[in-house]
Amino acid sequence: MIRLLNVYTISAFAALGGMLIGFDISSMSGIIGTEQYKSYFGNPLGMVQGGITSAMAGGSVIGALSSIFLGDWLSRKVAIQLGTVLWCIGATVQSTSNGVAMLIIGRAISGIGVGILSTLVPIYQSEIAPRKFRGRIVSFQQFAITCGIMTQYFIEYGFSFLHSEVVFRGPWAIQAAPAVILFFSLFLLPRSPRWLASKDRWNEVLNVLAFLRTPNSDVNDALVLAEYKEIEDQLMHEREGTSNSFREMISPKMRKRVFLSMAIQIWDQLSGMNVMMYYIVYILSSAGVENSNSTLKSSIQYVVNVVMTIPSILWTDRWGRRPTLLIGAVVMAFWLFLIGGLLMRYGEPNPIANQPYTWIIIGHPTATRSILACSYLAVATFALSWGPVGWIYPPEIVPLRIRAKSVAVATSANWATNFALGLSVPPLLRSIQWRVFFIFASFNIGAFIHVYFGAPETTRRTLEELDEVFEYGEPLWKSFFGRPESNTLDMLARDIEQGAVKVSPRGSRGVLST
Repeated sequence: MIRLLNVYTISAFAALGGMLIGFDISSMSGIIGTEQYKSYFGNPLGMVQGGITSAMAGGSVIGALSSIFLGDWLSRKVAIQLGTVLWCIGATVQSTSNGVAMLIIGRAISGIGVGILSTLVPIYQSEIAPRKFRGRIVSFQQFAITCGIMTQYFIEYGFSFLHSEVVFRGPWAIQAAPAVILFFSLFLLPRSPRWLASKDRWNEVLNVLAFLRTPNSDVNDALVLAEYKEIEDQLMHEREGTSNSFREMISPKMRKRVFLSMAIQIWDQLSGMNVMMYYIVYILSSAGVENSNSTLKSSIQYVVNVVMTIPSILWTDRWGRRPTLLIGAVVMAFWLFLIGGLLMRYGEPNPIANQPYTWIIIGHPTATRSILACSYLAVATFALSWGPVGWIYPPEIVPLRIRAKSVAVATSANWATNFALGLSVPPLLRSIQWRVFFIFASFNIGAFIHVYFGAPETTRRTLEELDEVFEYGEPLWKSFFGRPESNTLDMLARDIEQGAVKVSPRGSRGVLST
């Protein structure tokens, strides 16, 4: 019989934090085109609208950086709960805002909560997941993000038919609901076994591993004992080294990994995906889609985003990280170059003043439909590649001692880039028009080059084994399809079964769910 609370359901509950990130991403996209929003907030354009949109990303930078301390001090679980509280406060301020300034403050507060969640949820998921399915487990985060984007957008679409301020206040208030569910569900979930190990709560480590890995919580299971010993050995090895984790992050041995995790998150943003998510209504209107249809046609890309994330969840551990990132970058670049080329060839200056876009396609329905199709295909490509792997990779490549700090720095880089894009894209759409797409397509080419020469394959290894991967000595570009699956843990389990290795848990008996 399948137990109700297992690695998959635990990860699914934790992924509600990803749903809040999705709510953040689409919290403006279905509202900025409504007359009620424009009238109440004074028709914000250019940098003003960019400031409103990017305020949440700005707060997220602060939240991600604060996770450097919160994730290790409070534990992954309790810090995630703190993030949900901040999100609810921000949602309340947004939904009651009386002007642009209050709206920006509310979005910034919510952003702090999102920054904490986006850092610690993937860490928590990766630390509870078995090595063979770690990519699938952490991919729940991206799936929840896509569901949050779609759900919030359709909520906004439904409210858009009303004729009062509830058009924007309603969706901003409703977005607190998943945070409330996540806050209370976390009381039922276990702490991360690797965080418990860092606090020398060894008996709890064994209890949690047994709970996560066996149907009857068997603490004598050979694989459970093998993973316990591997965590213990790795932590003892780390403690024999550098005493200061901040100093260790910039040490020659670790700074390459920290920089790589930051780069993956930055390239994820520079792929152009969130530009499509934040400002798809502007982009489709510029492509010649009538304003009355742009909101509905924009919704299709959110459905595509959700559906195309599912194959990645099922098979990302089979595909490997490197092939997924490399192919995704090239294909994304192709679609964006095509969108920019069609706008350049068939577009003209917008004859209507005071619009968010100054370049428009008029009277070329084939070009309009082609741009619409390319935008959907770009979203599908991202959902299959950089979307999930961008969250999977950073927690995998650093050791436990600096994991929370390194992922916090990487996620803050993600949100800082997001902030810059949210702020700059509206004025760029007005000033350089179609050239914006050429810029993001070029970023994808840069991402391909960096991953090809700088990112090793990490699939199907325990988090403790990845030290060996980075110190393997082989040029990274040779590992396109990765190295053979590691069997270190299985060999250790066999030695334990045969009595060649003894494992004796230390410390007093702990309580699983605390």
